[in-house]
Amino acid sequence: MEWINKQNILIVGLGLMGGSYAKGLKRVGYHLMAIDTCKESIQFALTNNIIDEGDDFPNPELIKKADVIIFALYPHIFLQWIKDNQDYFKPGIKITDVTGVKACVVYDIQKVLRKDVEFIAAHPMAGREVYGVQNSDDSIFHNANYIVTPTPQNTSDAIEWCKDLGRLLGFKRISILTPEEHDQMIGFVSQLTHVIAVALMDCSDNTHLVDYTGDSFRDLTRIANINDKMWSELFLMNKEPLLHQMDLFINEMETLRTMLKQDDKEGLKAKMQLSTKRRALFNKK
Repeated sequence: MEWINKQNILIVGLGLMGGSYAKGLKRVGYHLMAIDTCKESIQFALTNNIIDEGDDFPNPELIKKADVIIFALYPHIFLQWIKDNQDYFKPGIKITDVTGVKACVVYDIQKVLRKDVEFIAAHPMAGREVYGVQNSDDSIFHNANYIVTPTPQNTSDAIEWCKDLGRLLGFKRISILTPEEHDQMIGFVSQLTHVIAVALMDCSDNTHLVDYTGDSFRDLTRIANINDKMWSELFLMNKEPLLHQMDLFINEMETLRTMLKQDDKEGLKAKMQLSTKRRALFNKK
């Protein structure tokens, strides 16, 4: 495993995901460095032994020391950061990311990247309804899914290297999708679910609901506690796949509405039976 030889790991963007990566990799013996524009986040991570070194600006000395760089930045910042700082990268290193959209990011990064540096993209399908390094926890990766999204420019060595990272962090299942396949899939299993949770919370202004609700409502709306800056950007960058999934959902809602309006009990039961059958595939063993 190539990762055995890697000593210095730099994480750029020390929020929930960057901090969780740092904790997981430090736990298995790597030297962790971090760069984040928030000085308080860097100080928190140093004080709590999440990282060994860090700075609140792109310190060339940290970048030059890195054997591996993991990017946990907002997509619109990612490309510019590469352009501004890639001259400091060690020759031959591989870099990866945690970005939640791929097709509109990966190709542009690969296009501007130095020829002696390889970017292999990945998406950890894990998270929490809170954010910031103070809430980081590498246990969120355990039993979670990890998706590697190579392009024709990526080598088989880089793909295996990125899969090894997922294994080091404890992900249960590692998959490979193209950036386009990833964005279609993520539009359904992640972005549409956040849209539904937001819409459900926004469709009623009854502040007394909290006094009456049960676990089903809390479970369904847990992710409505959302990082608006990040998720609005992700929605817009994956606009067409998400719109397609929203249309499918709206059509399904119309079907259920029609069945209810027409007192179609058998139709409703059939829909519920289908949903129960499909949901069983997701039950954690």
